[in-house]
Amino acid sequence: MNLEDYRFHKEHTWVKLTKKKALIGITDYAQDALGDIVYIDLPEVDAFVEANSEIAEIESTKATSSVISPVSGTVLEINEKLIDNPEIINEDPYGKGWIAVIKIKDPSELDNLMDYDDYEAYLEEEAR
Repeated sequence: MNLEDYRFHKEHTWVKLTKKKALIGITDYAQDALGDIVYIDLPEVDAFVEANSEIAEIESTKATSSVISPVSGTVLEINEKLIDNPEIINEDPYGKGWIAVIKIKDPSELDNLMDYDDYEAYLEEEAR
């Protein structure tokens, strides 16, 4: 999978930009750390989310964890398949396991995020 088009937040979420819309999900590292995901509390469509605030909540067999939005904007769409099958996030975190689509309020917020290489370096630093 080519992750060149993705930007990463230090809270292990990602954003993939397509025009003014942003697809948001959690990273492979996050899903692996959580273990088997059993439930997700998705955001409401039309809700406004701020960058660095909770957009969703995931429950796994290990823990409950907040999903932090990497950018600010209005929720346009949610991945309803996750309601009955939250384990899709474990299986395909960068594809079918996306969480929401939002309309970005301020595209310059993307400048605060890491590219894939920077995110990999961040993970190595965190592991020390």
